[in-house]
Amino acid sequence: MYTDKVLDHFANPRNVGELTDANGVAEIGNPTCGDITRIYLKIEDNIIKDIKFKTFGCAAAVASGSMLTEMAKGKTIEEALKITDEAVAEMLDGLPPQKMHCSNMAAEAMQAAIENYKEKLGA
Repeated sequence: MYTDKVLDHFANPRNVGELTDANGVAEIGNPTCGDITRIYLKIEDNIIKDIKFKTFGCAAAVASGSMLTEMAKGKTIEEALKITDEAVAEMLDGLPPQKMHCSNMAAEAMQAAIENYKEKLGA
């Protein structure tokens, strides 16, 4: 059902945790399945210097959060905003159709965290 990459990111998630000095934070939940992802961003000079995530959910949700953080770290805000749910799933070598909402949640949480950052700046 899951690819080797999904299983690896689920068993060995990257960038798990919280950032106490985050300047962008957001949480997205999926009421249908109960999964929740929270993204923490540390942005400096328009670059995502650090990113962490916490997920309560299935293997696909955890793997999607892990992969998203790997994809976004070091990117500019503009580059990070171009990371789509489809791109996350593609980097995981695919997700079952019934699990695509899991990658949507990770990308949406990061986009919301960037918006939170922008709101704090007054932008």
